Amino acid sequence: MTGSLLEVIALDVRDAVAAEEGGADRVEVVADMSADGLTPSAETVAAIAKDCALPQMVMLRSNAGFTVAPEELERLRRAARELADAGAAGFVFGFLDGDGAVDRAATEALIHAVAPLPWTFHRAVDHAVDLQASWRAVRLLPNLATVLTSGSPEGVGSGLPVLRARAEAGDGALIMAGGALRREHVPVLHDYGVRAFHIGSAVRDSWNSPVVRGRVAQWRHLLDA
Repeated sequence: MTGSLLEVIALDVRDAVAAEEGGADRVEVVADMSADGLTPSAETVAAIAKDCALPQMVMLRSNAGFTVAPEELERLRRAARELADAGAAGFVFGFLDGDGAVDRAATEALIHAVAPLPWTFHRAVDHAVDLQASWRAVRLLPNLATVLTSGSPEGVGSGLPVLRARAEAGDGALIMAGGALRREHVPVLHDYGVRAFHIGSAVRDSWNSPVVRGRVAQWRHLLDA
């Protein structure tokens, strides 16, 4: 990996190969972006592993919200084993309870299911009722690699003050900035000490269109400049 980590959302093999050829460091593999990303099939992960050398961070999420029912959690635990066998290098998940706080019990259940693989707490953290309390809770969770966050439900542009505050509080190494991330945000985030970036729609025409290798390359150049 180069100085800044570049993660690209991939829905299939074609996306993953384009991300790799464009200079991405890893892919986040999801299904159904109309629901903001759900768990993909093990067949998709295995197919990507066959044709793409990038590490796959695989989404574990069964609905478009940030809560999880017990039966959903059990399905995700089973899926995690299948996805790991198919080639997942790590996972992306994280839940809130009905009160809008980090659901530590549900999240820790999946941490144990995917151990010893690393995992990312996704943007559920931006939707918590108490952002500071949610970050305190997330930081205590084991094997945490990164936190995918925009600092705000509205995206990075609105969340820059929060991301700056989190970086100043010592969380810069955990932050992977994503969610309506634009090129002009990168130098600002670099100044905060953020070195991991997550993009999806920025490198394709729409979610019905594939990742464009050249656009990934442009982001790679931007992060390395």
